[in-house]
Amino acid sequence: MPLVWSHSIDALDWNELSALYDAAPLGNKNPGSLKTAFTNSMFKCFVYEDGKLVGVGRALADGVDCSYICDVALLPSHQGLGLGKQIVAKLVELSSGHKKIILYSVPGKEAFYKKMGFKRMSTAMAIFENQAVAMERGYVNET
Repeated sequence: MPLVWSHSIDALDWNELSALYDAAPLGNKNPGSLKTAFTNSMFKCFVYEDGKLVGVGRALADGVDCSYICDVALLPSHQGLGLGKQIVAKLVELSSGHKKIILYSVPGKEAFYKKMGFKRMSTAMAIFENQAVAMERGYVNET
């Protein structure tokens, strides 16, 4: 079945999107929060197969300086097939013209993004809502 790409949230089922993140697994993201996040994101990619949402990604961007790619997720049935790479490539393409494109990743996926031209930042810092969980999951460290 051919994949159908969309950049619009107009007909998006927010519950289906929430279920995709849960299945990916990228955590429990409630539909209302996802609606806020995606509505406020300049660039969005939704990939459907036979009417079902199978992949997604978004980028927060200001139009000039910085585009921040995040929340790239695929159903497990569609992981390892190159679709994630295509979503990131499309978000990079949409972000062209920005001085920097920053990507936030799940720990352990760095090599995947390095193959796409991303470099590890030495100055990135973060404050998480739950710092202890972020440390436990490998998102931040004490150094």
